[in-house]
Amino acid sequence: MSTPTAMPACLYIVATPIGNMSDMTTHAIDVLKQVAIIACEDTRTSGKLLSHFGIDTKGSKGDETKDSETRPVKSSIENDDTTAKQKGHNKLWAYHEHNSAIQTPKIIEMIKQGHSVALISDAGTPLVSDPGYQLVQAAHEAGVTVSPIVGASAAIGALSVAGLPSDRFSFIGFLPAKTHGRQKQLSDLIARTETLIFYEAPHRIVASLEDMATIFGADRAVTFCRELTKTFETVHKSTLGELVEFVKADDNQQRGEIVVVVAGVGVAKDTDDISTHDKLLQRLLEDLSVKKAAALASDITGVKKNALYQRLLELQAD
Repeated sequence: MSTPTAMPACLYIVATPIGNMSDMTTHAIDVLKQVAIIACEDTRTSGKLLSHFGIDTKGSKGDETKDSETRPVKSSIENDDTTAKQKGHNKLWAYHEHNSAIQTPKIIEMIKQGHSVALISDAGTPLVSDPGYQLVQAAHEAGVTVSPIVGASAAIGALSVAGLPSDRFSFIGFLPAKTHGRQKQLSDLIARTETLIFYEAPHRIVASLEDMATIFGADRAVTFCRELTKTFETVHKSTLGELVEFVKADDNQQRGEIVVVVAGVGVAKDTDDISTHDKLLQRLLEDLSVKKAAALASDITGVKKNALYQRLLELQAD
């Protein structure tokens, strides 16, 4: 392992590509080349990524997980880069939910002794439905600097192409695997007005979409994003009811990395349907200003306030 360099010793949270290798940033490559340790979910998966970009992990093939999980902190810190290379020091450490309790204090101790560490996930930005929360929390508690090296994120990528409101959104991540738990969580989200972002596993996507259509309503707007940035990318905007049939009809849509972006309650209603609320709007106008009537009607119907405001002005002019 190299001695501490001019680069400040800290914990770097490094985003990696979600499919297209060209999305790897120069900043990320530079940091991964300079840090003393790269903590990752799966050493074999990350090893291929690092090899692609010429990032030397100095490890012996086949011993990544064993070495990175069992080596004590004290023997991990080398003050002579030459000695480290001779010993076959392994720069790649496995860090996942099953060993985080053991690895976290080791990593924090290394940083405190002047050796920077980078955390990466199998793909995308770490901590977004990936391990790492405990490590970042421990770093803050220990007074260790944490710095993001930004890049690809499936959730934000999907939101950017969804064609749904992006001013307010919530990342839900993976729903519970069991039907009862999944339906319970969806029921808790039924009245949310912001855009909702879900991840889902291929073998559960049909069941999850069916539950969404049942609980949120078949006419709720949704954008289905699959294999973003990859060769067979899918971006399909529809309603939940139509999406269920679309995915069922094509086995290919039940493969790969999937992000489902669902409109908040009321967003599926477009301005052409606002006239169905005229009776309510006219009644509110009897007692309220246009501005207050629009706000109250929006709370009641879930329709956007601006659209209701315009309809109220039309009703006033008639």
